[in-house]
Amino acid sequence: MPKQRKVPKDKKTGVPRKYLSGAKNRSAKAAEIKRTAEAYRKEEYIDIKAIQKSRVAQDGRKTKKKTSKRGRKKKS
Repeated sequence: MPKQRKVPKDKKTGVPRKYLSGAKNRSAKAAEIKRTAEAYRKEEYIDIKAIQKSRVAQDGRKTKKKTSKRGRKKKS
């Protein structure tokens, strides 16, 4: 069986780099990933809603607030 390539990891945290790309706070995101992985290994409860919320908050992308054209009235 052929060997698999080693994944490039972040030097400071040891988490694969692709999971931390685009994060506002890399160390906080890495800590959250490690906490979740440890809880999964121990078969403990994982609050998925909280994890999704924290990961969205860590995301570096800017999002625009969507506005619907339906609610607006034309000025004449």
